[in-house]
Amino acid sequence: QVQLAESGGGLVQAGGSLRLSCAASGRTFSRYALGWFRQAPGKKREFVTAINWSGGSTNYATSVKGRFTISRDNAKNTVYLQMNSLKPEDTAVYYCAAGSTGQATSVMAMYDYWGQGTQVTVSS
Repeated sequence: QVQLAESGGGLVQAGGSLRLSCAASGRTFSRYALGWFRQAPGKKREFVTAINWSGGSTNYATSVKGRFTISRDNAKNTVYLQMNSLKPEDTAVYYCAAGSTGQATSVMAMYDYWGQGTQVTVSS
């Protein structure tokens, strides 16, 4: 069992930066892939980025590539999402997820555990 708790969301102007964190409980944290997804009002939840169990492989949605960076610290049971050059279209609730396959997949169904989400709002 893995429990996830996101933090770091907030209101930022376009062009600004935010760093999201997701703290996980559970002794097997290092075995899981970790992903970030987001859901804007009236839209489906979508993949943002993921990192594999070791941190050696990452995967990014085209819309965030070059602006967002995912990283993990297995010693702290935490995954991070550094978001730079934010745009109003990045506004959404951001969710952290853990997948037991260990692979940095964009497929939502491959993630077993989800956090409650943190709101990110980018003003123009």
